[in-house]
Amino acid sequence: MAVVKVPNESRTITRPAEIRAFLAQHGIQFEPWGVERLGETTKTLANEEILKAYRPEIERLKSQNGYVTADIINVTPATPNLDTMLAKFNKEHRHADDEVRFTVLGRGVFSIHDEAAKLVFQVEVGPGDLLNVPAQTAHWFDLCPERAIQCIRLFKDPAGWSPLYTGRAIATEYDPVCFAPVQPTVRVTL
Repeated sequence: MAVVKVPNESRTITRPAEIRAFLAQHGIQFEPWGVERLGETTKTLANEEILKAYRPEIERLKSQNGYVTADIINVTPATPNLDTMLAKFNKEHRHADDEVRFTVLGRGVFSIHDEAAKLVFQVEVGPGDLLNVPAQTAHWFDLCPERAIQCIRLFKDPAGWSPLYTGRAIATEYDPVCFAPVQPTVRVTL
């Protein structure tokens, strides 16, 4: 479940409807798709099975926004050159394409710099959260301490997702840690 933190206002938003409304004010799309449909086998599903489970949502976004491809990225602590990869995205940057991510597993933090409003806010995403950071929006990304995330990504052009750095050191002014501890999975058996 997503959490929004506005550090300069000492404000935290946790209710999905309030998160959606706050982010929409800043041009960010948020939708809680949930992961319940994947069942308890989420960690063992093939990428194709996950994409198939979310085909209606993916096709809707493709139709609405002109995305042409969807894939899945899997990042774990064992990912080769993980620190190098993460260092590319933990500095303020933009993309020529939207950054559309649906989190299946894991957690991460998108820090958004709304330059017009002169405001930085952070969005912790977790399983079931869709976030769309529009093209040219200044932002940076950090993984949570577990250093693992699995996401569906949508692109108009994968080449448009290369980071275009702003050259500002603003990301160093904000704590990259996640806001809440990992919630244990509760399983009920009858």
